[in-house]
Amino acid sequence: MGLDQLDELQQETVEKVRKRVIEVIGRNMDLYGVSLSTGHLYGLLFFADRPMTLDEMGREMAMSKTSMSTGVRNLLDLHMVNKVWEKGSRKDLYEVEYDWYQTFTDFFAIKWRKAVESNILVFRKSVKEIDRLIVDMEDTPARHVLLKDKEKMQEAIRYYLWLDRLIDTMEDGTIFDLVPREE
Repeated sequence: MGLDQLDELQQETVEKVRKRVIEVIGRNMDLYGVSLSTGHLYGLLFFADRPMTLDEMGREMAMSKTSMSTGVRNLLDLHMVNKVWEKGSRKDLYEVEYDWYQTFTDFFAIKWRKAVESNILVFRKSVKEIDRLIVDMEDTPARHVLLKDKEKMQEAIRYYLWLDRLIDTMEDGTIFDLVPREE
């Protein structure tokens, strides 16, 4: 049943509840690196009864098509919305991904994987540089500082390798064997 099938008072009541939820979703989307307006767009799609076009979203939110396009693209990249095909429609349609568990794991896997790979690369490069530097160093304070730094970096590498395995459990779904979804 859509909002258009409710009387005016019922529509106002439902819209008030939805607005509150959309506002909270929008405010909390900064966790995902998403702007407030894009969070509100996600909230709009969350309550939509059917997939929506950019034009429909723009009218509903009083935003430009460019802003809508940017927001939807961000949500697509984060796997929070899906582009869907509908027979007879020539425009792209979008709907929210309702599997929040999958959305969470996709998002963090994507973001964390980039950070992990980047950090491991820098730490490993720095450890190799330290190894080259200390070869010719005698027992000096600088050598001791570099060796301590190397130990810290190797510990960081171990952490990032662990985080990489955690990301693997998110991507392959085994995280839910360890922390089951709520039923």
